[in-house]
Amino acid sequence: MSGLSENLRRLLSPRHIAFIGGSDADFSARQCAQQFDGPVWGVNPNRETLGGVPCYRRVEDLPQAPDAVFLATPRAAATETIRQLNRMGAGGVACFTAGYGELGAAGQRAEAELVAAAGSMALVGPNCYGLVNFTNGAVLWPFGAGNHRCHKGVALVMQSGMLPANMIMNDRSVPISLVISAGNQAVLTIEDYIDVLLDDPAVTAIGLYIEGIRNIQKFADAAIKAISANKPVVVLKAGTSSLGSQISVSHTGSLSGTDEAFQALFDQLGMIRVESPVEMMETLKFLSVSGAPKGRKLAAFTCSGGDAALVADYCAKVGLELVQPSAVTSEKLTDLLPDIATVSNPLDYTTPLWGNTEVMPRVFRTMVDDGYDAAVAIQDFPPAHIHADNTLYRNDAKSFIKACSALGIPGAVCSDLPENIDRETREILIDGGVTPLQGLDAGLDAIANASRYGMICERLQSTAGQLEFCMITTPVDNSGSRVVDEWQGKQRLIEAGIDVPAGQLIDIDVGDELLENLSYPVVLKAVSASLPHKSEAGAVSVNLQNAQQLGSAIDSMRKSIAQTQPDMKIEILLVESMVEDVVAELMVGVNTDPQFGQLLVIASGGVLVELTRDAKTLLLPTDIEQIRAALQELKCFKLLQGFRERKGVDIEMVVDSIHALAKFAEAHQATLLEMDINPLMVTPKRCVAADIMIREILR
Repeated sequence: MSGLSENLRRLLSPRHIAFIGGSDADFSARQCAQQFDGPVWGVNPNRETLGGVPCYRRVEDLPQAPDAVFLATPRAAATETIRQLNRMGAGGVACFTAGYGELGAAGQRAEAELVAAAGSMALVGPNCYGLVNFTNGAVLWPFGAGNHRCHKGVALVMQSGMLPANMIMNDRSVPISLVISAGNQAVLTIEDYIDVLLDDPAVTAIGLYIEGIRNIQKFADAAIKAISANKPVVVLKAGTSSLGSQISVSHTGSLSGTDEAFQALFDQLGMIRVESPVEMMETLKFLSVSGAPKGRKLAAFTCSGGDAALVADYCAKVGLELVQPSAVTSEKLTDLLPDIATVSNPLDYTTPLWGNTEVMPRVFRTMVDDGYDAAVAIQDFPPAHIHADNTLYRNDAKSFIKACSALGIPGAVCSDLPENIDRETREILIDGGVTPLQGLDAGLDAIANASRYGMICERLQSTAGQLEFCMITTPVDNSGSRVVDEWQGKQRLIEAGIDVPAGQLIDIDVGDELLENLSYPVVLKAVSASLPHKSEAGAVSVNLQNAQQLGSAIDSMRKSIAQTQPDMKIEILLVESMVEDVVAELMVGVNTDPQFGQLLVIASGGVLVELTRDAKTLLLPTDIEQIRAALQELKCFKLLQGFRERKGVDIEMVVDSIHALAKFAEAHQATLLEMDINPLMVTPKRCVAADIMIREILR
């Protein structure tokens, strides 16, 4: 890969560029020649110039091997052209030519020939729009890309052509350094680009649009490198389909789909996932201009009670903490603000102070200097046809810039409506190190995303050189598998140090004397590998208080199973102690994904598992901290803490129990296909695996 990586660097930062083809190459060459400082050449046997630059009949006639090539020939000529470029030592090719792997078997064969011809050259695509380097004017792009330069900014790498083209056209002052349309990724994949871009000092953050990942381990390695380089990666992932391999016969499979697995991957790697191109652009802009806050505490300023209420509502939705000012700060603000103003966060400083260049810098600084992690001022700027003089608006923005700069805190000026910050004002803000965020929802999303990243990055970076990622891969072949009955499954858990209810096996024709000698209350269950879900077959009965109730339950169970499962013969039953004083029920499951390996699902358990879909997915292996964080994100976490004067539980006990189950799954990775514990009953003193289903490969 070293030769390929070096050639990719040549392609991204070329000394000379060749454009090969007809009208598309002509447009691209003309656009590039207007801003690129190095030599630009054309290649076309029928033209003397291409895009206004000298044109050569053949690749071999070029003055020297070009660092970068934009190829837009018919498919029939593309492979031989690339072979010639490879022979002469060209750096890389952005292959606009289409008609390859996207067209089925014939196209895949043609693509394989193209890859072979490329050798160690960096091949972007095929079937891609190419790339744009806004730091040096290298524009290998078949559509208008503008002629602006960017000294430092975000890199966009996308499995799309039109999406990055649209993002180039943004009117949001997002500093973009590089754009790459990845196309079919025949040679270079998303993870290859990330790895090289992280070494570029002109790249402040990376924005990805992905539909899939070719090599998860390689992707993870690149993400870990990004954390070490303190360069955020923001991901827009398309597709929310279910698991590609539908192997689950338990609740785990219905909760862990492909999208959940991707989310688990992004979470584990400290990547920021967004839901829309707008959220992506605003998040990248905030990270590149202001940087990542170290926490969630936000100081918010408005000049309107309505804005203050909207900010408060949205911050609660996205997890930003509007901590109220301290007593000392409140006293200082009271002295600075008009009598009609109320000291709070968000702070409505009211219109009498609007544009005041003497008082407002002190108001902003006093509030922000109270332990906040970030600050935002809500401000819309009128266009000239509405209000020609926006001096007062900009005065407040400049006062806010001074406060953020003096305290070294990430700050943003955010408009209610996306269009209500003009370009000149945006440039003033960016020059002052404050981000112009456009649209209240996307703007606060951006701050929340950056805050989460800041906290995750700080935690991950604290591991120094220990940060690593390695998936637990397991077999996914369903042939030759079996379900382990509950008794056997629980014996395995006991050996792993996991708590299960005290129980014993009895014959279905058990005598009354044995029933009289049991300790009550108890739970009765049929024992059969063919009944992974017993409730539907009437094969479980709970809270039996005495021998008479247990005897009746055995008779009822015999009849129910005979009706629902007439071909099944049940001879052995399991009697267990009833788990009492239950505070909450969880579900813990492990499933095997053909791409991601072992997935751990933690969810609200019992009958709520499918109703609430209150679940969090982690990739194995995992650790105590990740399990604790996942547990805290569940709605049922409030029950564990103690809800409405009900007693809570030892959270660390729960975390340790789930971790033990995860380690059990890892230890049996060679054979374990899935495991479902539902419910995992949590009491003030115990965490008990009350029901278990294990499915494994036969060996």
